[in-house]
Amino acid sequence: MKSTRHIRHQKRGSWAETLASWRLRLAGWRIVGRDLRLGAAQVDIVAARRGILAFVEVKLRADLDAAAEALHPAQRQRIVRAAEIFLAKNPEFAAFETRFDAILVAPGRWPQHLQDAWRDSNSGST
Repeated sequence: MKSTRHIRHQKRGSWAETLASWRLRLAGWRIVGRDLRLGAAQVDIVAARRGILAFVEVKLRADLDAAAEALHPAQRQRIVRAAEIFLAKNPEFAAFETRFDAILVAPGRWPQHLQDAWRDSNSGST
């Protein structure tokens, strides 16, 4: 059974992902997937716009600086792996440029979209 704290954390994370999704939609992005679990890999949001497919990690913290600091290398690799699996399962996106973005969420602030927040160090491409 999940603890009350764990459930509260999940609800806050889901709220942050919903807010981030709307932030992207308002900027013209189409949400392709949310909270995708691909084997051991996971990605919060996959969004498409004008030939770009963005794999987006959402970070909710008390302030935007803390949210920016919360994106660790192991998480980045998990998202890169999720992107590889997603692209293998969805060949209709093969021609899209892929990118790794982050959306930082803090109470009382408009979500900050960091485009091209990092690159896949294994392939040398975006």
